[in-house]
Amino acid sequence: MNIKRLASFFAATALTTLLLTACASKTSSSKESSSTKKEDKVIKVASHTAPMTDMLDLIKDDVKKDGYTLEVVKVSDNVQANVALNNKEVDANFFQHKLFMEEFNKGNNANLVQVQPIYNAIVAFYSKNYKSLDDLPEGANVAIPSDTTNKTRALRLLASSGLITLDDDKSYSVTPKDITENKKNLKFTEVSLLNLNQAYDEADLVFNYPAYASKIGLTPSENGLLLENPVDPTFAVSLVAREDNKDSDKVKEIKKVLTSDKIKDFIDNKLKGHAVVAFK
Repeated sequence: MNIKRLASFFAATALTTLLLTACASKTSSSKESSSTKKEDKVIKVASHTAPMTDMLDLIKDDVKKDGYTLEVVKVSDNVQANVALNNKEVDANFFQHKLFMEEFNKGNNANLVQVQPIYNAIVAFYSKNYKSLDDLPEGANVAIPSDTTNKTRALRLLASSGLITLDDDKSYSVTPKDITENKKNLKFTEVSLLNLNQAYDEADLVFNYPAYASKIGLTPSENGLLLENPVDPTFAVSLVAREDNKDSDKVKEIKKVLTSDKIKDFIDNKLKGHAVVAFK
């Protein structure tokens, strides 16, 4: 092969290689673009227990009709749901009220925001051994949540019964130290939300949410000795996002379907006696 033919051969080979590389790059780029586009239509929402997870499962088909896929990311506790959202591992979460969210923000330099209240849980005090608050003995042990906001809710509810008096019964930040009168000298034990069911077996009186209490066969209307009535909308279980994505199409989509007639009917019928709708 002479020099001219050799040069032509190398030129043709180089051109073929270049074209193949370009095609491969284009194909790879196309696949990556398609994958990214598909991922952009996946909405990830963190939650950890019923009825929140039930409601999210209920709206999956509605989200699909709008071109999205809803992925419910189940976590083991409330803190993980907020950490995942703050770290941008999910687009939103659905399990908490605004005050709990604000407490997390303060403690973690986070910027989570309440997007939409969905329902108000009917909280109550329960007792395994006593049928009424009047039956509570002197020095009875009362289990309340250990986190600031739910501790406040429990103490405000107990104050509404007249068993205790708070220095400021309008405050959303109270502890047992703020009790100015304690008629039965009640003793308070602070436990995490996820341990309230266990506390039911150990304490004389325990505060609890219906989502947790239902797991041990308790309902506010049938077993509660003291119910929050009317419910305080400040504690509405809400859809929560971040400041940077609160107005995104994904979050708007979840807000739309979680405030639909389907969810309203679910709360009114399936959660009757447990919760009331928090949106119009």
